[in-house]
Amino acid sequence: MNLFKYHHHFRPQIHGRLLLNYFVGEGPSISSRIGSKQCFGNHSEDQQMTEFMEYLDSLKNYEKLGVPTGAGTDSEDGFDLGRMKRLMERLGNPQSKFKAIHIAGTKGKGSTAAFLSSILRAEGYSVGCYTSPHIETIRERISLGRSGEMVSGKALNFLFKRNKELLDQSVKLENGRISHFEVLTAMAFSLFAQENVDVAVIEAGLGGARDATNIICSSRLAAAVITSIGEEHMAALGGSLESIAMAKAGIIKHGCPTILGGPFIPNIECILRDKALSMSSPVVSASDPGNRSTIKGVSLLNGRLCQCCDLIIQTDNEFIELFDVNLRMLGRHQLQNAATATCVILTLRNLGWRISDASIRSGLEKTFLVGRSHFLSAKEAGMLGLPGTTILLDGAHTKDSAKALVDTIQMSFPDAQLALVVAMASDKDHNGFATEFLQGGKLESIVLSEANIGGGKSRTTSAALLRDCWIQASNEMGIPISLETKDAPVSSTSKLENRPVLTTETSLLRAIKIAAEILKQRIEGRRGLVVVTGSLHAVSMVLSSLHS
Repeated sequence: MNLFKYHHHFRPQIHGRLLLNYFVGEGPSISSRIGSKQCFGNHSEDQQMTEFMEYLDSLKNYEKLGVPTGAGTDSEDGFDLGRMKRLMERLGNPQSKFKAIHIAGTKGKGSTAAFLSSILRAEGYSVGCYTSPHIETIRERISLGRSGEMVSGKALNFLFKRNKELLDQSVKLENGRISHFEVLTAMAFSLFAQENVDVAVIEAGLGGARDATNIICSSRLAAAVITSIGEEHMAALGGSLESIAMAKAGIIKHGCPTILGGPFIPNIECILRDKALSMSSPVVSASDPGNRSTIKGVSLLNGRLCQCCDLIIQTDNEFIELFDVNLRMLGRHQLQNAATATCVILTLRNLGWRISDASIRSGLEKTFLVGRSHFLSAKEAGMLGLPGTTILLDGAHTKDSAKALVDTIQMSFPDAQLALVVAMASDKDHNGFATEFLQGGKLESIVLSEANIGGGKSRTTSAALLRDCWIQASNEMGIPISLETKDAPVSSTSKLENRPVLTTETSLLRAIKIAAEILKQRIEGRRGLVVVTGSLHAVSMVLSSLHS
């Protein structure tokens, strides 16, 4: 049942109020909204792959340690892709046994991969999907078949034990340089070959040119997709937007179609198109002027928050009009990802793949990713000790993704007062992230916290350092904030008008409670929204606490 829908002629204030009322009511839990089997770890399943996890933990993990300078560039400083190729040769080159769609980009890779996998499965294809990072269990990174179930712990451990001798040989021959990500990628590709998938949708880990996933030959590549180019992992990818574009363009293969998401600034798009031209790769752009995608409104549909969208996409020989598509992935950035995925599908259809308009619609509408515009239910908020509190989780961690999150909140909840809880990795643009939220307005409090990154603390940004960054950003923007200290506790600072309260709390769960407390004191009966953001690892910590 469609509880309500608004379009541009409705009052958005009513729209936002009704949505917030819903989420502090008896909304569905995580498992009923998104399917617990496909999204969250099963402890017994994870116990069945203990040997594999111990082996991975013995290898160098750059997600935990941080990526070396220049590691993602196609240069002497870059990762040795030859090492990955040699590993795959020892395993029988499983990547040569299936067709693949390879996705790179600063933002939007995971969402585009999810849209594509969902559409292909709706048509009946057996799909392997490999993405990163994960929220609760590493098994989330690998899904298989027509149902999209994550790989079982038993299957992953069995495959590992079958190949352990070859893996040990590789580690020895490569002088211990084989990494956590390389082995996991090799196991994913081996699973896809073993299960005889029709197609694999593969998200690059870092950059593209020297990423461990970039071992797919042109005869096996169905399409290369570059979603966006932005300022993330700058040091690892050469220090400029141009060098980042070159690194990500490294996934383009000779004669294989390239699909660009965008929009890109002109010189960056020129780099991507020049690379495609040099590889005789035809280019399709989701941002071409003839393509139009619009958000018509936000609604609650069958208990799920959706945005109603129209998509009109045209490629060289294919055309599709989809009206009133209800996307569960919220925000203009997700609509762009949906448009990019649709361009990929139309490109495949032009090559002879059987994919109906109905499957495109169905796949787009079924797609959902944990940790992206992810609301906790009333029950889950109560489990955190915050009954009646509306809590939004989002793994935004760059300046661009912060802006996208701010825009999504303003679109969906234009009158809501916000309390932010922020925890971030050390290699992110903390000032840029803060700037987007400060200029977005309607902040009542900012509680800066900490989260383990990749299972460790080496990449964690201290709450104190985040505090300095937010103070600097507020000073540069001329936006006053109130600093909570022992001499000026919440009870007094909450009375200051038009100034968000800034404080720190190293415990993430305690930080959420503090944010909710400040919000409650300051909004005096008006509706508010607690937003936990800054890292998917922070989202993971919150969700894991609900299942501990």
